[in-house]
Formats: sequence, structure tokens, C-alpha cells
Amino acid sequence: MALRTGKEYVSGLSDGREIWLAGEQVAVAEHPALRPVIDSVAGLYDLQHDPAVQAEVSYQEAPGGPRYPIGYLIPRDREDLVTRRTGITCFAEACFGLMGRTPDNVATLVMAFASAAEFFSGHSPRFGDNIRAYYQWCRENDPFIAIASANPQVDRSRGLDDLDDPLVPLKIVRETSDGLVVKGAKMTSTLAPVTDELLVFPIPGYRKDEHAYTAGFAIPVNTPGLRIVCREPYAMSGRNRFDHPLSRFDEIDATCVFDDVLVPWDRVFFHGDPDAANSLIWATTGFQHQGHHGMIRGLAKAELMVAVAVRLAESTRSTAHLHVKEMLGEVLGLLDSARACLLLSEVDATRSRWGTFVPAASAVYTSRYQFPAACDRMAEVIRILGSGAIIAAPTAADLAPGLPHDVGRYFATGDMTGPDRIGLLKLAWELSGDAFGQRQLLYERYYGGDPVRLAAAHYQTYDKRRLEDVLRRALAG
Repeated sequence: MALRTGKEYVSGLSDGREIWLAGEQVAVAEHPALRPVIDSVAGLYDLQHDPAVQAEVSYQEAPGGPRYPIGYLIPRDREDLVTRRTGITCFAEACFGLMGRTPDNVATLVMAFASAAEFFSGHSPRFGDNIRAYYQWCRENDPFIAIASANPQVDRSRGLDDLDDPLVPLKIVRETSDGLVVKGAKMTSTLAPVTDELLVFPIPGYRKDEHAYTAGFAIPVNTPGLRIVCREPYAMSGRNRFDHPLSRFDEIDATCVFDDVLVPWDRVFFHGDPDAANSLIWATTGFQHQGHHGMIRGLAKAELMVAVAVRLAESTRSTAHLHVKEMLGEVLGLLDSARACLLLSEVDATRSRWGTFVPAASAVYTSRYQFPAACDRMAEVIRILGSGAIIAAPTAADLAPGLPHDVGRYFATGDMTGPDRIGLLKLAWELSGDAFGQRQLLYERYYGGDPVRLAAAHYQTYDKRRLEDVLRRALAG
């Protein structure tokens, strides 16, 4: 198969998976709240067959050979990182950077894990073989994969086994000749209801004795005993695109409940190892490669947000005011900072112990700490520049010809018709004000991990030798 089409992706969703939404078990491919994002993902798969971009969003290992999704390209040099950026940019721009877990995103993580297969072999040789085999299977079948990593937030002052219900976080309850049996939950699994596979791995922070809570594995979403419970959606089929221009990119988040789920041994990558769980994302270079992907996607989002801010100001000629120019200069600077960070991650890339070329960790840390605040500021500037007009904008139905109020007339500006400006205001509201926009801001804040821990890790891992040399020279007089 190698490169799937959107139609093939959609047809694969009718596989008996157990998905719950608003208290009911639903058929995902037919549900009006899930169909918009399904169609958006299908569009990304179809990009792989668009002659205009196919060479960018896929790659060949040899001329004339089969094409594989760009997310699975293992970078052996800096040129490969640039090739990956070019392809990932196509996907990011197709959804304006508003979807963080597109198919190429988790493909990137699988690629990083497979390139560091020796890390998994350190636990057991078969686990290294398993991640290599999973990578090959994914590369050839092009599944849509979701991530499930975070345990439910219960009582962080206690160990997992000391909780009132120690089976709330995902736990290995027994081992059999067929595989691991797990029970419990993982939360905030973005897009899990509409994916094909679930990649489960731990977020760092496990205690030395929490062996039973540490496991890395992948299973099909329709695995018996796996129940996926959706949050309230922000999109609905049939909604007017004019009134809701971006909600089709609503990445439905969900809680994954595992009720004695059997994970076959050939899908287990490690288990029962807190040290491996705590070092996994860094030791495998998953953090750096996911961060590189996140910077590419974030740049596409920043371009949209800044474009909206600039157009809001220019449409009413507010740029005549110095303080407005200052705000626009500020967000343009934030945009270019995001771009600079991305390029720096490639310029300062190094070769890993696994022989792969890896984006600079320092640039990734910088981006993941600074970019959420930049998004918050961009959204704030949009709200300031749009002001009350954003929340006063009427609906598309109010612009129908012949209505006595002629409301569109009152939103027209010197260079925009009333309907055009109302459309811009709707876009601004979804980016910065309504539930979709607020979810975007919160998601961005924790997309790469807890920002406090990220900043602390940046300090701990930063090569401070040059700074020490600068200080030494300054003190020497």
C-alpha cells in the first residue's frame, strides 16, 4: 500500500472500534461531530497523491522504488532534515498548523523510536526487533496513529500504587504467554477516535518501584477491551463554513480506557522498567524529532495568526496609529523568532549515538517554552485589534439578500466589503475567542510537555562552556 488515499483511510474506520461520545457508542465514520475532522485527515492522505506535492510529502529509498510517507524518513544528514521539513510543511500548511497530531506527526515518533532500536534491545533483544518491525509495517501500510501517554490526574503527592484506586493509571495486571494484559486509563489522546493505531508510552516521572505502570506498546484502535471516550466536540457536519471556518480542524481529544486489554508480545516495545520509561523520549531522540515537527507546524499556525492580525488592522486603517504598528511589529517578530528557531535546530543538528542526524535539542527546548506564550500574545493582539466587532459579527444567514436590516453594510470598510470583513472577524474569533480557539491555546501550552519542566531541563542540559568562557574573559579585565 505504502501511500494511502483519503478514501482508504475513511473505509478503515468501520472496524468495530468502541467509541463513546455524549453517553452513546457511535460509529465514527457516520457521526456528524467527527466527520469534519475525518474529512480533514482524508484530505491530508490525498495530498500524498497530488502530483504537485507528492515528491515533497513522500520519499523513495531508490529511484523508481516505492514511495513512503515523509514522516518515516530517517535523517542521515542535514539534507534529510530539510527534506523532512519541506514535506511536513505541506501537511502543516494544509491545516494551517491547527492539527498537532496529523499522520506525519506520530510517524515521526515511530521513526525516532525505530532509529534507536538498540535502546529497546537493551531491555530485551526481541523488543528492539519489535520496534523495527513496527516501523516497517507502518511505513508500508501508512496507518493513522494516535499517542496515549498521560495518566489521569488524581493525586500527584502519592505514588501510583498508593492511590485510592491504583488501577486508574494504566497498569500491567499480568503477563501471559500471549502478551501483556493492561488495565486503567490514559488521558488526552488527541484524535484517537479516528485513528487506526494507538501508540502507548510513558511520560517521564515514574518512581523506581513503579515497574507495573511502565510499558511501551502499540495496538489497533479496535482491540477488544479498549474503550475511547470523546470530549465534547467543537465541530459538526453541516455547519456553515463561513461562520465556522476553522472548526473542521477540531482534533477531538479523548480518554482511553483499557479493560483487561491484551497486548501481543510482538507489539510490546518495553515494560516494567521505570528507568527506560523516564529516559525514553530523550534517549531515542523522539523529543528532538517531535520538537522539529512541532516547530514546522507551529510556524504555519503563527503565519495564520499574524496574517489575521495584520489584516484586521489594515482593514480599518488602524495602522495609522503608532501603538498598532508596535503590536504588529511585535507579532511579526514572534513569527520570525519561530522561523529562526526552526532553522537553528537544523543548522546546529548533530549526529546521534544511533547514527542519525538530530535537530538541536537547545532550539527545541527554546521553541517549546517560548512558542505557547507567543501564541497567547498573538491571540491577544487579534482580540485587541478586532475588539467588539469580533463578538458582534452576524451570521452568514444574516447576509442573505433582501433582508431589511442590510447588516453587512455596517461592517464594510474602505477596502473590504461587509461580508468579507465579517468573514475575517469569524476567522479571528475561532482563532482567539471561542472554544476551538481556547482549546488551541491550551493544547499548545502542553503540546511539548510541562513548560516549567522544559525550561528546567533546558538549563540542565545546556552547554554552558561558552558562557563560562565569556564570564572568565570579562573578569580577567
